[in-house]
This record gives sequence, structure tokens and C-alpha cells, in this order.
Amino acid sequence: MLNATLIIVHEIDSAYWKEWELFKLPGKINFFLILHVFLVFVILLGIVLLFRSLLWGLILSLVLGIAGIFAFSVHRWFISRGRNEFKTTVSQSILVAILIISLVQLAYTLYLFVNGTIFM
Repeated sequence: MLNATLIIVHEIDSAYWKEWELFKLPGKINFFLILHVFLVFVILLGIVLLFRSLLWGLILSLVLGIAGIFAFSVHRWFISRGRNEFKTTVSQSILVAILIISLVQLAYTLYLFVNGTIFM
């Protein structure tokens, strides 16, 4: 839940920074918003599936953890290349929190897989 919340808040911040320009996405804000309907749906679906102890919940937990590490890494890369987006204290704090929580989430999810936690 915490990582999902942080990533969704980061995506709100992404709209402020016009992330579609950073990634050179077509369709500007329109495509960006449509894409995020799908992304937020998948994040929320993953939470429901986890609470129902379904295997797809664990799979989506892995995906979210990897996505969080990617988000932190790619934004640090852009900043190291001189981009000014996401340089505020709050933006940076969210990205660092996403990295930490994503690492914990990945470790715990892998632990559940390895130890044969029963998921259907």
C-alpha cells in the first residue's frame, strides 16, 4: 500500500513536471492521462489480488517493486544529465522513499515466493 501510494503521488508530480516531454511521449497530456488510467488500475488491482492471496498479486508486487527502482534510477539519470525536473526537496524525497520501499517490497515478495507461501 505504501509503495503504491508513493508511486501514485510521484505520478501526480510527474504531471506537474510534464514528464511526457522528458520521455518524449506522443500525445502530450492526453496520452499521459490515458496511460495513467491503466497504470493506476493495475496498481490498485495488484493490491486487491494480494489481499485475496492470489499469485497475480505477488507478480504485480514484483512489478511494482521493479517499477519503483526504475523510477528512482531513471530520474536520477535525467538529473545527472542536467535536467531540472524533480529537483525539489519533496520530489526527491518521494523518489528516495520509493527506492527504499521498493527494495523492501522486492525482498519481502521474493521471500514469499522462495518460502512457498501459499498463493493460488
